[in-house]
Amino acid sequence: QVHLGESGGGLVQVGGSLRLSCKASGLKFNLYDMQWYRQAPGKERDLVARISSNNADTNYGESVKGRFTISRDNVRRTVYLQMNNLKPEDTAVYYCNTVARGREFWGKGTLVTVAS
Repeated sequence: QVHLGESGGGLVQVGGSLRLSCKASGLKFNLYDMQWYRQAPGKERDLVARISSNNADTNYGESVKGRFTISRDNVRRTVYLQMNNLKPEDTAVYYCNTVARGREFWGKGTLVTVAS
């Protein structure tokens, strides 16, 4: 059974940093691209960042380019999201995501709150 478990969220001041982690189990982690999404209150879930299975390619949403960095450790089966220079509009629940074996899997999310 595939399980994605996020951690690292919390309350941070404007301009601060957080590092999110997502530990995966139940799948051959190094075969699959991984994504971070976020959903702010009253808004749709949006793609934040994506990383390819072999760490070679990354993509970012326009609003986080230059501030967020996605990375992964295939030995630890973990994907990370380093978030710097946080803004109030980054406040959201952040979700880990992958598509494996033709199915989409989500974690339960971790809340990031940026206080101004």
